[in-house]
Amino acid sequence: MHPDISNALVVQELDLHIGGLRKEIALLPRQVAEIERQLEAHSRQLDLEKAAVANNLKERKTLDADIQVHRQKISKLKDQMMQAKTNDQYRAFQHEIDFCEKSIGACEDRILELMLAAEPLEINVKKAETALAEEKKAVEKQKSEARARTADDEAALKRALGEREDAARQVSPPVLSTYERLRVKHKDGVAIAEVVEGQCASCHMLLRPQLLVEVRAGSEVVACENCRRLLYLPIRPVDIAAEMQL
Repeated sequence: MHPDISNALVVQELDLHIGGLRKEIALLPRQVAEIERQLEAHSRQLDLEKAAVANNLKERKTLDADIQVHRQKISKLKDQMMQAKTNDQYRAFQHEIDFCEKSIGACEDRILELMLAAEPLEINVKKAETALAEEKKAVEKQKSEARARTADDEAALKRALGEREDAARQVSPPVLSTYERLRVKHKDGVAIAEVVEGQCASCHMLLRPQLLVEVRAGSEVVACENCRRLLYLPIRPVDIAAEMQL
């Protein structure tokens, strides 16, 4: 393998590692923001359920107050009815009493409906409060882990950048320049491709026999005629053993 290719492969491995670290460092805050968004959504849902329970109770209290008003009115009407001087007056008082009693009945029916509805609402609120408390603990744990992971990644990135700088010095300027250009050009960040079964592993173009011979010889830097990536054949144990026998 050509020395520049061998050294550039070290740079490429570090660049891919650096790229992965940078992606993770950028991704972690977004992941934290997403779990916080979900927590906030669940918190708002709990607030809505609590509001439903509160509104239920408020309506029942209002209805209880209405019942008391109607009962007081009935008591007064009965007193007035005892003093009625004509049948028409008596029937008018009775009509008002009947209306108040029907209103009381309607209020009591509605209170019963609300009481039946309140039980599952209150159960849901208790369950949601427990779930939200557990979720808050889980979110805090995830945030703590994300902070620790970010710190580790940033430290690893700093080390990798230093190693990359040292490794880049081992590559000749022309080859390094070509490598940098290809790394930016190709989305996968791969500028140096392995030759596998006579093909460029990146674009899968079959190499001409002469080009394959040149890659195998390793005496010069060879590029794929299709994607222009630099090519290499890995040194295998059998190749090393063969060289030692020469």
